[in-house]
Amino acid sequence: MDPKTCTVQPDRSITALAARQYGVVAGWQLAPLGVTTTVIKKRVARGTLIRLHRGVYAVGHRQLRREGRWLAAVLAIGPGAALSHRDAAGLHGIRPANHQRVDVTTPKRGRASQEGIEVHHATLVPLDVTVVRGVPVTTVARTLVDLAAIVPKDHFAKALSRAELNRVLDAPALEAAMRRARNRPSGHAALRAALAELRDHGPTLTRSELEDRFAALLTAHNLPPAKMNHHVEGFEVDAVWPEHRLAVELDGYAHHRDKQAFQRDRGKGNALTRAGWKLLRYTYDDVVRRPARTAAELVEQLAA
Repeated sequence: MDPKTCTVQPDRSITALAARQYGVVAGWQLAPLGVTTTVIKKRVARGTLIRLHRGVYAVGHRQLRREGRWLAAVLAIGPGAALSHRDAAGLHGIRPANHQRVDVTTPKRGRASQEGIEVHHATLVPLDVTVVRGVPVTTVARTLVDLAAIVPKDHFAKALSRAELNRVLDAPALEAAMRRARNRPSGHAALRAALAELRDHGPTLTRSELEDRFAALLTAHNLPPAKMNHHVEGFEVDAVWPEHRLAVELDGYAHHRDKQAFQRDRGKGNALTRAGWKLLRYTYDDVVRRPARTAAELVEQLAA
């Protein structure tokens, strides 16, 4: 057999697999393709395979996307593993992925943490795992259950708020995931407390986020656009229609929950009312959960 044929075919198999996986491959994936450990060792010595973790390699270079590094960590822990906890929250877009080591959960005992990877051992049923952008990862519901047990309460509350804002918070799925992870009472208590806060007050939004939602409400209901962050009577007001002397303040920002901000808002409202402005106040629930009712009220006030 031509020696060139022996080397070309493994390289094709490696390259084809890497092309589907952000440029990373695992030895246990290559074995069924006929790529032996001897071939892998030669490619490592040659520099065409670069070791990232035990048995996991980058093909050609280390300049990997974040998804590639996440997938490499999952592959290093082996079949049945999934990205989880903080990094799963990052992949789902509900929390910044700023943890130094990649969180990976596996049902297999004996898998130890290694450099760059923090291993968690837990049972993962099919309902707890999905694939996002090619990376096996715990579902949003399972991720929130896991996250509640390891991050500070305020960090978890922000992740829960972001899941609600992104419309990926599924209450029945969350309850089911908690039942499947019965051994985490402390995390469950934090999760239920955060859920109660979310139900009572809505998510914690930044100023721009709630304003964007309000502007979208106006567009969706064919209402005239408002002047956003407009100065009236010496105050900056969230939204105004000057010709109608109608002003709207949006209550839902994190900074509106402190006492001083509350007092300033009341002072502003009183001053605008004395100056002949009609002032309406809307919360997150009014803008996002009850948009039709809010739009109807605005139509009435603008017509008046």
